[in-house]
Amino acid sequence: MPDEVPSGKVDDHSPEEIRKRLESQRTSYLSDFIYGAIDGTVTTFAVVSGVAGAGLSSGIVIVLGLANLVGDGFSMAASNYSGSRADQQLLEKARRDERREISTHPDGEREEIRQVYARKGFRGKDLDRVVEVICANEEIWLDTMLSEELGIHADNRSPVRAALATFFAFIVVGFIPLIPFVIGIWSPLDQP
Repeated sequence: MPDEVPSGKVDDHSPEEIRKRLESQRTSYLSDFIYGAIDGTVTTFAVVSGVAGAGLSSGIVIVLGLANLVGDGFSMAASNYSGSRADQQLLEKARRDERREISTHPDGEREEIRQVYARKGFRGKDLDRVVEVICANEEIWLDTMLSEELGIHADNRSPVRAALATFFAFIVVGFIPLIPFVIGIWSPLDQP
């Protein structure tokens, strides 16, 4: 009996569901958020610990902590933007180089595709057909060369969104070490 979908469960492998799932895939900025959150917490904790350890007032701890959040948060965001943009530029350059290689040495580039797919286990007519299909469309050919030969995958990540995710996480999560001092301003411990 073919695989049956239990009563009440949606078949998530129907052509329609697969199409919807593939079309709804979004770029993730989770790693950028985590990067900012961890650094924000650690650096703010270091500033807060140093200032509090020096015996300075809660007000000074808060001011220096907030200055750290804004300054270091901006620095992290700018660094992430620059790194993400450099990755994009690397991809663009590699794409131009591979396009030139396909144009000037198509037989050699076709042979590279052949060897890549032979390593994946394709043989004979199946291998010939895979090479033919991939090399018939220059964009698919380019994408395949980038991922299989160079290990570079097309990335739709926006450097601006990556930077904003880092900055937001740095500020929000990095504020946590300041919370006891902010609460302490409004509710001093020496009150009865």
